[in-house]
Amino acid sequence: MPRLAANLSMLFTEVPFLERFARAKASGFAGVEFLFPYDHDPKDIVERLKETGLELVLHNLPPGDWENGERGMACHPGRVDEFKATVARAIDYATALGTPQMNCLSGRRLEGVSDAEMRATLVANLRYAAAELKKAGVRLLIEPINPNDIPGFFLNRTDQAVAILDDVGSDNAFVQYDIYHAQRVEGELAATMERYLPRIAHMQLADNPGRHEPGTGEIHYAFLFRHLDRIGYRGWIGCEYRPAAGTEAGLGWRDRLMPVSA
Repeated sequence: MPRLAANLSMLFTEVPFLERFARAKASGFAGVEFLFPYDHDPKDIVERLKETGLELVLHNLPPGDWENGERGMACHPGRVDEFKATVARAIDYATALGTPQMNCLSGRRLEGVSDAEMRATLVANLRYAAAELKKAGVRLLIEPINPNDIPGFFLNRTDQAVAILDDVGSDNAFVQYDIYHAQRVEGELAATMERYLPRIAHMQLADNPGRHEPGTGEIHYAFLFRHLDRIGYRGWIGCEYRPAAGTEAGLGWRDRLMPVSA
């Protein structure tokens, strides 16, 4: 059965970032992921990982100006050199932290630039990133995100992501499949997971509507967990949801919805 990682950018947010590791450990998580480590000295994060025995599963490449709405730049012509610099910075952190895989946010669509040009830029940038990350022993991921949560985001569907990876042509690039985003855009969760299982290296979860914990919405997570077990998914699942009433208060979904073998 897949293992669960606490997303520290979404869970335990009532305390400072470096205090969330201990909370995740005390709550029974075996691993952690987060959006970005770049505001912290990597030594401080490594210390928290050693203290707790938690496994770091994932973080993202730098996204550009996040505070002002940027959600990546990999599809933006004219910013290729800047993108390559973010890859180098991400590798420095991944090397220090022991990060096994990193997600690359594709970015929002640009006015006056064709989808074809943005797609070609994305493919070329991903080809570069996959090769550089492979040298460092780090896997590259790309994530389809629904355009309701991030309007204009370039990459929205699983089949679109797989087609782009086909053009990238790297054995070091995979899909990060977020169940919440997939439900909002395409549905067909079980069939899509099974069809693209060899291309999926990481998953994330939240329920819909509300992006709260499993069991609060329409997604049949008890079925999906059994399905993932049956089809042989053995990767991590990042818990990237907004707790409806505090992280610890809502963690009972793990016992209710996950198979006993988990």
